[in-house]
Amino acid sequence: MSASRPRTLEQIETILRKTLRTLGEVIYGMTVYDWVHELNSARNEQERLFSLIVYGDLLGIPILPPYYTLRLLPYLVPTLENWRRSMLRERDFTDIINQEVG
Repeated sequence: MSASRPRTLEQIETILRKTLRTLGEVIYGMTVYDWVHELNSARNEQERLFSLIVYGDLLGIPILPPYYTLRLLPYLVPTLENWRRSMLRERDFTDIINQEVG
């Protein structure tokens, strides 16, 4: 009988943890999720603009002299391929509307 008792306490504890976690996620979704989503999209847009200013010559838009571009190269190498793909991606009408609403 004592062997089954801890098992039920563990089950109750796991159910309580899952319930609290779910409740926390629901509250997060109701309060902060939209802000976090908007901040992430704004951050991504600023990173794309920064990369465009620094490495615009890869697309045919020279803005900064090559000296400064080479100094900033180690910081942007990990994101360079993703940036290039996002800049050359064909935009849809709904993408433009989504950016103007915020």
